[in-house]
Amino acid sequence: MTASIQTDQFAHLANGIRLHYASAGERGKPLILFAHGFPEFCYAWEAQLREFGADHFAVAPDLRGFNRSDMPHEVSAYKARHLVDDLRLLAADLGYERFVLVAHDWGGAVAWSLAIALPQLLEKLIIINSPHPWLFLQALRDEPAQQQSSQYMNWLRREGSEQALMENDFTLLEGFFRNLGTTTPAWYTDEVRKRYHECWRRGLHGAVNYYRASPLHPPTDTEPGPLSLKVDPEEMRVRVSTRVIWGENDHALPKHLLDGLEQWVDDLQIVRIAEGTHWLVHEQPDRINRLIRGFLET
Repeated sequence: MTASIQTDQFAHLANGIRLHYASAGERGKPLILFAHGFPEFCYAWEAQLREFGADHFAVAPDLRGFNRSDMPHEVSAYKARHLVDDLRLLAADLGYERFVLVAHDWGGAVAWSLAIALPQLLEKLIIINSPHPWLFLQALRDEPAQQQSSQYMNWLRREGSEQALMENDFTLLEGFFRNLGTTTPAWYTDEVRKRYHECWRRGLHGAVNYYRASPLHPPTDTEPGPLSLKVDPEEMRVRVSTRVIWGENDHALPKHLLDGLEQWVDDLQIVRIAEGTHWLVHEQPDRINRLIRGFLET
């Protein structure tokens, strides 16, 4: 039996940010948070909310800058510490001190940072196609192939990228779902397209500000990116029980970004899905649910 989803809910956080969220299940049951990526919103987790609302309080927020949540205009408002704080304060606003966190893409970047900085908040961490920050930093700094694969990040950082993404009925933005190719994936139905267009019409400046605020992007002549960072690798260790699920047919984030991950995560399981792309959550929602369920029960 699947749970029904409640929308039109807002949390007014102690830092002044208002987050919209969808949920399923009863408050008071164990909390499981789902954090989406770019260019998505809480709707990406609909199958997971229905599944885990049966025995959890399952909550999927629109991250700040997306859809119906607040969209600060300042780039500095999207620095990692603020995004981490949003999830911490959301859990507190819902009445929880600890929770399970499931995250994809940019949501995964926030989740890694939260797990590193505030491990006491997390029961378990589940990451889907989002690289550990130290391994991604190294790849962007040292590997020409990764620098080339990630050039879209520098394009998104440019002034006016949000306007370009909205042109021609979001043609460029929909290209991300096509893995920058021309074939529309089967999961991107007319109904799904309608829901995403409704989201994107609310504004894209917040979404692209994630890229502008982050130092993790390919270096350029004027923006050194990871070359300028002074980071102690030991400060990047994850001490939370973690499962990573990775679609290996991800054009932007290739599977070699998993190499060496066990050195940075004390308790790690990796599940590789050879045919899966970056959009694995949409492509194989039932399989994702089974993998999450299996991890929760161990």
